[in-house]
Amino acid sequence: MYLEITMFAYFVVLFLTLRDIRIFKRTGYRSYRKGALKGLAASTVILMGAMIVKAKPDLGLLLVLIGLFINRKGIRERVFTNAGTLDRFVGKTDYIKRR
Repeated sequence: MYLEITMFAYFVVLFLTLRDIRIFKRTGYRSYRKGALKGLAASTVILMGAMIVKAKPDLGLLLVLIGLFINRKGIRERVFTNAGTLDRFVGKTDYIKRR
């Protein structure tokens, strides 16, 4: 059961990281780049927790919790002007010219 929890957390963080990368590529906002880098670090810590959770569940879940705290995002620019729910979910934004 613990392995399923850790893998779910891992895939959620990876999904959010890929979404941040897509938004950064489309808009060029640095806050999304920073969020993607945080997501990569967090997914690494969560994956280590997933590998440890079979032997020591307490330590593995602690690493997952630490990884989720690393993944916290800061204040972001508004990128969704008239996007629907599905577009927001996958990170579809309008292209914005870089300065």
